[in-house]
Amino acid sequence: MSESEFLDLTDALLENLQTALDDQEIDLDYALNGGVLELSFDSGAKIIINRHLPNQEIWVAARSGGFHYALRDGQWLNTRDGSALTTTLEKLIGEASGDVFHFAG
Repeated sequence: MSESEFLDLTDALLENLQTALDDQEIDLDYALNGGVLELSFDSGAKIIINRHLPNQEIWVAARSGGFHYALRDGQWLNTRDGSALTTTLEKLIGEASGDVFHFAG
């Protein structure tokens, strides 16, 4: 995929994640800036979601580690274990917030 296609896809992904966070009753602060979405929780935990242009991946950093996701068959999948980005984020957000979090759909 071209660089501009990757940027468009990841912009849409990050905006969709932001919308999903707005739709939930999770107590957190977030900032979307230049391809980086930073989530901050009352517990002190942080989750950073950003795009990595050279590898055309989405990277996630959390207390439990770092994760890389590549677009495969229309889904952002972990490059190591094949898990979906949304599945990992639901788990990480739930752990950091102490609340259940699910993406709609």
